[in-house]
Amino acid sequence: MKKLILYFSFTLFALCVLAQKRTKVACVGNSITYGYLLPERETQAYPAQLQQMLGETYQIGNFGKSGATLLNRGHRPYMQQEEYRKAIEFAGDIVVIHLGINDTDPRDWPNYRDEFIRDYLALIDSFRTAKPDCRIIIARLTPLADRHPRFESGTRDWRGEIQQAIETVAHVANVQLIDFEKPLYPYPYLLHDAIHPDPEGATILAKTVYSAITGDYGGLQMPMTYTDRMVLQRDRPLQIKGTANAHAKIKVSIAGQKKSTTTDSNGEWQVTLSPLPAGGPYTLSVTDGKSTLSYKDVLAGEVWLCSGQSNMEFMLKAATTADADILKANDDQLRLFDMKGRWLTHAIEWPTSVLDSLNHLQYYKEARWETTTPETARNFSAIAYYFGKMLRDSLQVPVGLICNAIGGSPTEAWVDRSTLEYQFPAILRQWTRNDFIQDWVRGRAALNIKKSTYKEQRHPYEPCYLYEAGIRPLENFPIKGVIWYQGESNAHNFTAHEKLFHLLVESWRKNWNDAQMPFYYVQLSGIDRPSWPWFRNSQRKMMNDISATGMAVSSDHGDSLDVHPRNKKPIGERLGRWALNSTYGHKQVVPSGPLFRQAEFCNGAAYLTFDYGEGLHSADGQPLRTFEIAEIDGLFEPAVAEVEGNRLKVYNKKIKNPRYVRYGWQPFTHANLVNEAGLPASTFRTEE
Repeated sequence: MKKLILYFSFTLFALCVLAQKRTKVACVGNSITYGYLLPERETQAYPAQLQQMLGETYQIGNFGKSGATLLNRGHRPYMQQEEYRKAIEFAGDIVVIHLGINDTDPRDWPNYRDEFIRDYLALIDSFRTAKPDCRIIIARLTPLADRHPRFESGTRDWRGEIQQAIETVAHVANVQLIDFEKPLYPYPYLLHDAIHPDPEGATILAKTVYSAITGDYGGLQMPMTYTDRMVLQRDRPLQIKGTANAHAKIKVSIAGQKKSTTTDSNGEWQVTLSPLPAGGPYTLSVTDGKSTLSYKDVLAGEVWLCSGQSNMEFMLKAATTADADILKANDDQLRLFDMKGRWLTHAIEWPTSVLDSLNHLQYYKEARWETTTPETARNFSAIAYYFGKMLRDSLQVPVGLICNAIGGSPTEAWVDRSTLEYQFPAILRQWTRNDFIQDWVRGRAALNIKKSTYKEQRHPYEPCYLYEAGIRPLENFPIKGVIWYQGESNAHNFTAHEKLFHLLVESWRKNWNDAQMPFYYVQLSGIDRPSWPWFRNSQRKMMNDISATGMAVSSDHGDSLDVHPRNKKPIGERLGRWALNSTYGHKQVVPSGPLFRQAEFCNGAAYLTFDYGEGLHSADGQPLRTFEIAEIDGLFEPAVAEVEGNRLKVYNKKIKNPRYVRYGWQPFTHANLVNEAGLPASTFRTEE
């Protein structure tokens, strides 16, 4: 009996000692912390999941209060709630605070925004008073999806202002700042009511707090673009980024350079390498002292991203020149990184096993850098291959091509979420029934995901999706510029596309922190689709609106029945001409065919001048054709076009007072105007 009493006494003592040593974590917040709407809040709320992750040496307290505001004059101030009193009494060793979402209410932020920082600092001070040596962690706000009923009326903008205020608080109070937005932001389907995370979303929050507390971010990791045989951009400072556990000592070495840094509290690090001259091969080594990642056969050269829809995706093996060119495709200095979708967007219903992977942005197959051989080239983009080969032949330096193109994809799928939320939110709403999005695009997506019963099921054509699944994971891998072939899936509405294309270029330049990053694109070819003349004209005009862009004309290689013309070599090389002339300064290379500049009307004729208009003539030795002219009524009649020096005289004797001229204004055109380099003129319509 004495032994039994002694055993229980010892066990009780051990439990008491263990309880005394447990690190207490107070999770302070609103309904998101509380676990509102979760099916099993007691086990699914992020504090409960955090308890499971941290184990028995920690004691987690959930002090979330639904509807609570950080503002003390808000509609439900947290510091006036019972949960706050209990959190103070808990006296946590660590206090994790996530407040501010409810302060976006029209009753709160418009009236009391000037008090937010002061009130937040007072909250932090109160926990420090309760336990002077406590560790404070504050969180940037979780996302609010565009489905929120007040998204555009104030919530979107006020939330952004509150995020900035929280960052200021972290700096002033000298507390750790964690990000509850970044890991959830690409997954709006996890916010079922546009605000509250589902169980999986709560898991993401718990993991974020776990890593912040323990410093465990999974060890040394690099973006997916870092593999053997990669090409690094030459002749510019190179930012090399990665993640590792908090406060790890990182060392990076290549080509005699050695750089060191320390991972921050959020597991992120970066170093800047001095510019590398073209050449190699090098070995890039990254170590955190515990593990080492070593990348072999690395070259320094010119790196380009090649993106768009199916005409960029179109493989070399299907091109008209494939048989001869594939056999010659042996170049160790031309490297290919080919990002292909796991499931092609053909007219089929995808199996249910695909649908969850789509929601988790797991759309792309794993890719690695490869050297150019007949085997790797045949399945690579034809446009990208011919572009890269032209750069290799002209520059005589290594060239790396990242191909990321998805058949049928619309422009909006490639733009980042924040840009659309602030500058084109209407295109995000109910995208499967949204008339801004081409009917074919919506129909194909609906067919692919027909087996889904999930209301917020995702698809590669959804606005933002391909940016989140395919551009964001590139992690700003250093590139020189972009070539782009897309537009067929937006040709129904050229005015919406004009806005989207501006946003696309702006979005990508912001992502790569390069306001003048070259962006060269292909004008749509010819096919029997009525909206295409207007769309092509819109593409032409955007060159004047967006700096550091160039457009390759393809209408002379169109197909009246096939949206995928097979003669890709001239188009890839025309993109190469823009890069050589405008990016690399090879001014002897003519970058384009004639581009309409100006029209003067006098004596019953129009006199047209062109950029790149030297040596105007017809491509086939026949008279110039497909010119039309109209008076103020806009009723066009066929016109005669005659070369006069470096300009054209266009007229129809029946048109006495011409006001407008158009050229190649047919969906599938036989236009034949070229310049001395033999490059075709863009189709166009003159304006007022």
